[in-house]
Amino acid sequence: MRLTKFKETIVSEDDLVAAIYSGKLTDFPSLLLDDTDLVKQFNNAVTENAEHINKLELYKESTETQEEFDKRNQKQWFMPNDYCPNLVEFLYGQCTTDEQTDRVSSELELFIQHGMFDLLFYLKYLVDTMRENKIVWGVGRGSSVASYVLYLIGVHKIDSLKYNLDINEFLK
Repeated sequence: MRLTKFKETIVSEDDLVAAIYSGKLTDFPSLLLDDTDLVKQFNNAVTENAEHINKLELYKESTETQEEFDKRNQKQWFMPNDYCPNLVEFLYGQCTTDEQTDRVSSELELFIQHGMFDLLFYLKYLVDTMRENKIVWGVGRGSSVASYVLYLIGVHKIDSLKYNLDINEFLK
């Protein structure tokens, strides 16, 4: 195995065979291979014998920037289309003081300015899914604890208003 500049894993023929024999091939949303013959052989075998398995695409070195790569992949996240359509309403519904409402308003504006607003929907879905499945995650670390909106969604357990943390520490 080796990594691309975006830390994607390119698998070797041995890695591919190991995934097939272990029965874990369908666990991968996609596999990257840079061997043209191997990709053709695999796709022919899938067509003939196992149409439930995704076909492979030949890996080609990307010319896109990290930002373009991130945006493209964020559009491919799995999340039900109608999940939490009223996220803004949910966030304001958690507020009980004017200070909290003002903070949510200013943070939402910043999330929009930084092109990160859609990420909030996914984070809400991720946190709710982890709660439903009794998956434990950390109380918070790094600059994300400066976001009151992330606190309300449940990404972390640090009330940034209580500790007077500046949102600009998160969205630098």
